[in-house]
Amino acid sequence: MILAAGDFPTAPEPLKALREADYVCCCDSAAKALTEWGREPDAIVGDGDSIDEEMREKYGDIWHQIDEQEDNDLTKSTKFCVGKGFTHITYLGATGKREDHTLGNISLLARYRRELNVEPVMITDYGTFVTAQGRRTFKSFAGQQVSIFLMDNKEGKLKSEGLRWNSYGYREWWQGTLNEALGDSFTLDTEREYVVFQTHEKKEKSRF
Repeated sequence: MILAAGDFPTAPEPLKALREADYVCCCDSAAKALTEWGREPDAIVGDGDSIDEEMREKYGDIWHQIDEQEDNDLTKSTKFCVGKGFTHITYLGATGKREDHTLGNISLLARYRRELNVEPVMITDYGTFVTAQGRRTFKSFAGQQVSIFLMDNKEGKLKSEGLRWNSYGYREWWQGTLNEALGDSFTLDTEREYVVFQTHEKKEKSRF
C-alpha cells in the first residue's frame, strides 16, 4: 500500500484496507498522518520537501530521499515498491486538498499499469479507481454508480454490458460519467486505456 499526502481516509472501506495492509509506504508527510492515526510506516519516500526534521531523524532508517523532479512522490513511491517486488499496489490519500494533484494522481494509474506492470487500485472515501485495457469484467451491485474515463483521445469503440446506459467511444472525460450497474457485474471492452470509478454505496433515490 502507498499512502499519499492528500486527504487522510475516514470512510470504512479505505480504513479497513489500511488496517489490513501488510506493507505501507508513505509519501513524505503522509508518514506523520499515519503515525497520528496509530500505525508505523514501513518506508517513507519522497524529495523531502514536506517531511519535518523530527520525522527524518525518527525514521532515518526507512527514509528514502529521491531528489529528481521529473516524477512526483506518488510515482517515486510506486517505483520504490516495484523495486521491492510489489505488483499489486493499493493507493490511499491520493485525492483531496488540491484538485490538480487529484487529477494527476488518478491519471497516473494508467501509466503505472502500462509502464511498470502494476495492478493499481486507488481507494477514496467515496469509491474505487482501477485501470484496464481490453475486455474486463468488474464486480458490482445493482445501483452502484460507475464512471468510465478513456485515457486518450484516439479513435476506438467502447462496448459495455450490464450498465444502464450503453458505452461508446468517448472523446471527452465527462461523457463516461454517472452510469449505473444493473447487477452483480458489468463488462467493458475496448483496446483503449481506461480508468473506472465505482462507488462504495448505492446511489440514494431522490425524495422529491
